[in-house]
Amino acid sequence: MLMKEYRICMPLTVDEYRIGQLYMISKHSCEQSGGGEGVEVVRNELDVHPQHGPGQLTEKRIYLSSKLPSWAKAFVPRIFYVTEKAWNLYPFTITEYSVSFLPKFSIRIETRFENNNGDNDNVFGDTPTPAKSVSFLDILSDPIPEKHYKESENIRDILLVGHRQAVAWIDEWHGLSLEEVREYERAMQEKTNSKVKSSQNTDPPAATRPAFSRSISVTDERSLKKMGVTTAAMSDPSASSVSPSPIRLNSTPE
Repeated sequence: MLMKEYRICMPLTVDEYRIGQLYMISKHSCEQSGGGEGVEVVRNELDVHPQHGPGQLTEKRIYLSSKLPSWAKAFVPRIFYVTEKAWNLYPFTITEYSVSFLPKFSIRIETRFENNNGDNDNVFGDTPTPAKSVSFLDILSDPIPEKHYKESENIRDILLVGHRQAVAWIDEWHGLSLEEVREYERAMQEKTNSKVKSSQNTDPPAATRPAFSRSISVTDERSLKKMGVTTAAMSDPSASSVSPSPIRLNSTPE
């Protein structure tokens, strides 16, 4: 199993970031949804984690068929989504990703928020992460690469963009209470779900089969009889010195 630790220093306290993260996720999800794709919130409710106790459970479906490379679209269903389950047990969270058509594939992300500068080498309190597996993210200076697939940066880019947005939108969310940001979250979820489902529920018009005809040229009586053409009324070709003209049958296939 591949283990990787990302450390992100934010100009916020843990309590402030709790509000900013909820605001950022809700707004970003709504902005990225539309045209039958984006984030659909399946559930968002209080839950008790068997190991970490009470918290908030959210389950989302992330539709992103158009984001797949062209070669992959031939192998996946037309409606393709990633399921995200997240347990918000602040200041600790667990996020699990699975793919609709690959049930054995999954990604698990554990996050802990602390009031320090990222110098805790054993943030989860079990086994320290090897130094070579630790990556520091600078939301101010780190460049965001061009949009092409890199296995080593699948997760890194998402974290970098998301946390940068949380700070960029600080004037919009700073000062909100937890109840106020949860109300904002509910309103944005309704709007986001509506944007995703509006296009999915609109069936594309049925393709009209083009009308066309085929022509068959036949000269011998045997072939005509096989096609059900009566030849009794036809003149005997041997009675004339003129070569028989072919009979052209036009038909439109069903």
